[in-house]
Amino acid sequence: MFSSFGQFAFRFRWLVLLATGLFVVFALVWGSGVFGVLTTGGLAPETAEVSRANDLLDEHFGHRPGDPDVVAVFDDESGRRRVDDPEFAGPVQDALSALPSSQVMSVVSYWTPGLTPEQRAKLVSPDRHATYAVLTLHGEDESARMEVYGEIQHLIKAGDGIATYLGGGLTSMFELQREATANLATAQAISLPILLVLLVLFYRGLVAALIPVALGMFVIVGSLVMLRLLTLFTDISIFALEIVVLIGLGLAVDYGLFIVSRFREELERDAGDVKAAVIATTATAGRTVAISGLTVISGLSALFLFPQPISHSFAFGGISVVLLNIVAAVLVLPAVLAILGRRVNAGRIPLPRFGRTGRGPAEGGWAWLARVVGRRPAVSLLLGVLALLVAAAPLLELRPGLTNHRYLPTDSHSQVVARYTGSEFPQHGPAGMALDVAVRGSVDREGLETYLARLGDLPGAAAARVHLTDPALTWIKVDYRGEADDPGPLQLVRDIRATQPPAGATVLVGGYGGAAISLDNSAATLAALPGALGFIAVVTLILLALAFRSVWVPIKAVLCAFLSLAASLGIVVWAFQQGGLAGLLDFQVVGTTDLWTLGLIVTIAFGLVTDYEMFLVSRIREAYLATGDNRRAVAVGLQQTGSIITRAAILMIVVLATMGLAAGSLFLITFGIGMTLSVVIDATIVRSVIVPAAMQLLGTANWWAPRPLAWLSDRLGLSEGAGTPSRADAQAGVQPRASKSLAVRASEERS
Repeated sequence: MFSSFGQFAFRFRWLVLLATGLFVVFALVWGSGVFGVLTTGGLAPETAEVSRANDLLDEHFGHRPGDPDVVAVFDDESGRRRVDDPEFAGPVQDALSALPSSQVMSVVSYWTPGLTPEQRAKLVSPDRHATYAVLTLHGEDESARMEVYGEIQHLIKAGDGIATYLGGGLTSMFELQREATANLATAQAISLPILLVLLVLFYRGLVAALIPVALGMFVIVGSLVMLRLLTLFTDISIFALEIVVLIGLGLAVDYGLFIVSRFREELERDAGDVKAAVIATTATAGRTVAISGLTVISGLSALFLFPQPISHSFAFGGISVVLLNIVAAVLVLPAVLAILGRRVNAGRIPLPRFGRTGRGPAEGGWAWLARVVGRRPAVSLLLGVLALLVAAAPLLELRPGLTNHRYLPTDSHSQVVARYTGSEFPQHGPAGMALDVAVRGSVDREGLETYLARLGDLPGAAAARVHLTDPALTWIKVDYRGEADDPGPLQLVRDIRATQPPAGATVLVGGYGGAAISLDNSAATLAALPGALGFIAVVTLILLALAFRSVWVPIKAVLCAFLSLAASLGIVVWAFQQGGLAGLLDFQVVGTTDLWTLGLIVTIAFGLVTDYEMFLVSRIREAYLATGDNRRAVAVGLQQTGSIITRAAILMIVVLATMGLAAGSLFLITFGIGMTLSVVIDATIVRSVIVPAAMQLLGTANWWAPRPLAWLSDRLGLSEGAGTPSRADAQAGVQPRASKSLAVRASEERS
């Protein structure tokens, strides 16, 4: 099947190149408009109690629950002026009154008429040198309000030595979005030159080195079109942009490396026959790349099982960009190689060789490692598994949390405002830290007062008060101290939900950005995680079973992937939740881990960590089909893929680590470093020790398959050797009628 892609790419190479060029032009013109149509939000499950409470209060009262849109803190830098002094009050009031009413729905400040003395006291610091105002913006949804905020933020400046800091729920999301966009540009500006230098070192030639980078740039541009198309049918989060581009670039460079390396190998073997090399490359490396991409897609598809809408954004975007990568690797890249031919080796640079192999296919450093592991495979396997289990141990101390202002850089305005409201306004606590309780039903005054007293007496509740009420619905706010994902506020949510409501009434607990969303989000993620992991495992088992005509190889691959991911997530918990890397990476330790971030790492990294094992096992199977010697096949496979997989891992690490280190927000740092750890662990311990040891122990059982599986695999043309042309067929451009094993093809070539 895959050899036909090579034949098509060779025959219509100029047409494929022309279509690719037109697509790039279209992407640059139309795809760049995606930045204006991406959305924010979608963190809370739509069916969770917190979402139902927020929607009910918003629809009934026309007023949004949860965090204020903007909290503007004003502080006299000199420490001489007080909020009552005209020199302080004048500039602040002028700045607030200048805000356009068409964009700002309401402003509540120390000087707002009609406030009670108690309400006014909450808006000023004890030393009276600082105050804050709460702004509510116009806009149908969060995206519209963020657009408004972007237009007016520069107007909220008092000047005259009065420092102004802007925070609040909307501001935090705005800063997270801005961080994501800025980090994307920075990471690409840093990673692309590094990738090019590394590829030049690996290939010792400029033309071959430029091809994977060009493929990566093509996928980056193409991903903008894919995202723009998706926005026509569904909401796509701005936060999906960086992850989608990251996946696209990483896979493009990796796949480009594998395809180009295999093409050069086939070109040398076929004495410069470009057509045969293109067809053979697509039938082997192209096949592996396609199945690898499908494995990555299976992991991304599991994101649909998570109830958060933002997860679906990542799934849609990620799947589309992986499909683009597969098409580029099995069609566009072969066409480019068909045009270049032997000129792929042009631009030679006299550099020393890296990873030079031995005289034979089973000789060299990697083959030696396979033999060392093979002498004591059981011991090697046990030591490798123990190392991963030790690394995974911190997972036992996982504390779920929520991405909020604390995930931003410590010098961000949202962080500064949070510190102000915790220290300068202790009588109020962190701005907006209140639970929104919706009481449905007609409740008499006595029943309501009794219920308020119950809520106010709960541990962790600072106060309980009626915010808005009418005969059908009462909106109660329960103030609390502490961060939203601290144990106290989370328990308060549980206690409110367990408290007996007034007679004839039902209660929903909500609040955007607070403890309720943190609790419900974590619960929803935990509930969906087993199903997502099961889905990934089953789909991967099926794909690999068909690809390798084996039962045990897929089982081993899935177990290795889960071990690798557990180890990397354990290190993530140690590094970020427990602060193991806080000094090195300079971030605020929040003491929790965003479960949704871990779920994102698992679903995306699963395909990536399976990726390298697929390339290794593909070569082992090729060698086994040619020789029938499993022990030798393991040595040959590890030797032939050792350098190329190491190089691919290095390139992927550059892409992932650059994004993580360039990020300012803890969410992106955690994701980038977590993905990097997954690749490092899989490319070292798993690939070098666990996989060879397990395959030595299994012996020929590696390749056992029941007849129905073998028949289906051959019918679909997915297994190694199925539908792959012989050398003579490739040179003649003939598609074989029946699949041939590499052993048969080798025999044909020798004769």
